Amino acid sequence: MSDPQIGRRALLRGAGGLAALAALPSLAACGTGTSRSASTGTGGKGGKTVVVRDSGGSYGAALQKAIYTPFTQETGIGVKVLNLDDAPLLAQIKQGRPQCDLINNSMMSHLKYVKQGALETLDPGRLKSLKSAKVPENQITEHAIGHSFYGQCIAYRTDAFDGRKPESWADFWDTKAFKGGRAMVSPDGDLPELEFALLADGVPMDKLYPLDVDRAFKVLTRLRGDIKKFWDSGPLPGVLLSRQEVTMSTVWDGRIADLQKQGVPVERQLNGMRRQFSGYAIAKGAANVDGAYQLMDFALRAESQAALAKAFPSNPSSPVAYAKLTEDERNALAGAPKYYDEGFDADIDWWLKNESAVTKRWLEWARG
Repeated sequence: MSDPQIGRRALLRGAGGLAALAALPSLAACGTGTSRSASTGTGGKGGKTVVVRDSGGSYGAALQKAIYTPFTQETGIGVKVLNLDDAPLLAQIKQGRPQCDLINNSMMSHLKYVKQGALETLDPGRLKSLKSAKVPENQITEHAIGHSFYGQCIAYRTDAFDGRKPESWADFWDTKAFKGGRAMVSPDGDLPELEFALLADGVPMDKLYPLDVDRAFKVLTRLRGDIKKFWDSGPLPGVLLSRQEVTMSTVWDGRIADLQKQGVPVERQLNGMRRQFSGYAIAKGAANVDGAYQLMDFALRAESQAALAKAFPSNPSSPVAYAKLTEDERNALAGAPKYYDEGFDADIDWWLKNESAVTKRWLEWARG
């Protein structure tokens, strides 16, 4: 995964979420840094343009190739891209002047926007691809539709354990049988990894939520002395593994293929993977609602999701999309049918209620 949607998480959580961020004058008044006229993208015929917020980077380049350019070729509607953090975008919406129409963001962020009245209520009848792509019902909400997920899993050096392979989070915690340092995420990178601690302690995947926070921190404490680094960006686990500073790390699953191409002897273990979905929503008061619906409908097609998966290690929400990939392409993805039951969906409702308190406690715990 690129470093999408989840930068500056510690500030978001410590300040109490998007509402608190939007209230900070320095953020709300900073403007966008990008305007409709300055955004990048593909122009359309007759001045028709839809503006979409995405996170840019290699993920944004893949979206341009797999989604935006083909959409413009088919419809004549141009796509302009806005790379903008949550706080100023939320401030724009609350002022009635959103500079984007369609928002590509985490489903968790979309729920935060909903609580601020910042998203349009969707009309599923305008999204024909929902049925044809068989988008799972749990990824269809009143205000957002999930299009893909990234998985957080174990990455390990294949040359570190005399041919043995870690099979579970219990093995991640077992530094006697699987020697070497560990790396785990910090709140600047993603949600604290309480679920992995509980799985390591024997909690079944279907019994994780509501999370036993006290138990999770006790288990984390058992590993604390072996955690050499708390990572805050997608590339860092790979750097640590490449330099042999650690033998195992938590990682976004899409990062593994790049490391392997570079010749780093690493593999992933998807057992106990935590899935977090990203999705599309329409900004409240969007200037081009019709265009936003058209682009969303196009992007949710199984063919479009498959095309994106070919351009970037994105795991489609559409089960139909996987059938449109070759066996090698399909099995390279954590969302492939053969792996899906090995993981679980993060309970974003639980995290929305508890992330601020958990992050505060995590920061205290990390300081020792």
